Amino acid sequence: MKLGLQLKLKQVLAPQLIQSLKMLQMPILKLEQTLRHELSVNPMLEELEPVETEPTDTINEIAAEDDSSDLDPKLDKIDWINYLGDDLDYKVRERLEREDEDSFERVPVIEKTLYDHLMEQLSFLKLSEDEQLIGEYIIGNISPKGYLVCSAAEMAEELKLPLDKIESMIKVIQGFDPPGVGARNLRESLLIQLEERGLKDTVAYNIVDQYINVLDKKSILQISRAMGIPFEKAQQAMDVIKSLSPTPAHGRFESSAAPIVPDLIVDRIGEDYVVYHNDKNFPSLRISPGYRQLLKAGSKVSKDTRKYVREKLEQARWLLNSINQRRTTMIRVMEAIVEEQKEFFEKGTAFLKPLIMDDIARRVNMNVATISRVANGKYVQTPQGVFEIKYFFNSGIASEDGEELSKRHVKNRIEEIIRAEDPTRPLSDQEIFQRLQEEKIQLARRTVTKYREELKIPSARFRKRMVQPS
Repeated sequence: MKLGLQLKLKQVLAPQLIQSLKMLQMPILKLEQTLRHELSVNPMLEELEPVETEPTDTINEIAAEDDSSDLDPKLDKIDWINYLGDDLDYKVRERLEREDEDSFERVPVIEKTLYDHLMEQLSFLKLSEDEQLIGEYIIGNISPKGYLVCSAAEMAEELKLPLDKIESMIKVIQGFDPPGVGARNLRESLLIQLEERGLKDTVAYNIVDQYINVLDKKSILQISRAMGIPFEKAQQAMDVIKSLSPTPAHGRFESSAAPIVPDLIVDRIGEDYVVYHNDKNFPSLRISPGYRQLLKAGSKVSKDTRKYVREKLEQARWLLNSINQRRTTMIRVMEAIVEEQKEFFEKGTAFLKPLIMDDIARRVNMNVATISRVANGKYVQTPQGVFEIKYFFNSGIASEDGEELSKRHVKNRIEEIIRAEDPTRPLSDQEIFQRLQEEKIQLARRTVTKYREELKIPSARFRKRMVQPS
């Protein structure tokens, strides 16, 4: 057994710094929830009503009136103003400046699920006891996307009922709304949807029935040749197939998307752009003056009670300092972005310049990791629309004349070129590459393909369309 000393360098983050980093990383809705939670668990925090304008008591005043000596002397000697800072309240200044704006309470909307929708339709049918049981069991095994995830054989074994009864009820439920629900795979779902439209004996139905597994590998021309039908008919059939839903319940019964609430707002005032924090829905917080009496009571209050108050006081101070620091940091970063991307704010998205986080970090004298925390998952409302803050950061692509173009600008240009092409003679990636070369945009041929795929635009052979001869 050996005993010895070992020296190590180890970075330890203080609790205050950890809290500040967490606050900075939170999007605005999460931050609002956190503040309201802290209000409910920390008695030292108090929410100011908008009409309340009287000056608040400072912590130093509260501490000064505490004349007891039964607490830890180190706590009694603290200069609370220096310790907590001058601004002990977190007040939403924008709320006072924008009193004329309407304020709406966010009311959660209760939406019908796919399960509820199918069960409601099942209740309208006159069914036997076994059929009702089978129907409920089938609906319980339909995924939120609308597919049946359990086989008929498995259900028959589980329910101890004949397989033909299970299959019969599956057919019944496949006739429910939305069309295609209860299918066991994509092919079955699309065929049900086509039958629902009265298109059973059509080219579209035959294509789905025979070629569904190779639709992403064969062009329309190849399918028309394989089926021995004119190209125009195959093209029209593919247009019908594209109008079907690959997920029957898509967009109707899925959980509603979380609302986008911008953390920052950029307004143009005269020739200048002003950035401010969108905290009008935040609670205005302050240290509660109600605890004055506890600290004034001195020896009448137990040592444990006064220690508890001190701890909650320090937690409140950390919270208020953290949200004020978050607010200041985000505004500073966004102001730097506005300076760098001024043409974007004045002329539109086509004028977005290449910008990396390191550029902003150097400009505001912050760490790149801090800029990343500000940019990720947070949005800003601008005169050009609402954008995620990281939208303004993108790498550059050089042009022949030395000007650097943003990656997003090049993607937009590729999209514009494809949108303007002749659909009967779509441009290949090589032709798009040559067009960009003519516009003095320098990038590799394979990069054109990469950007096109990122834009989810199919290749030329899948974009080709034939014009019906007149």
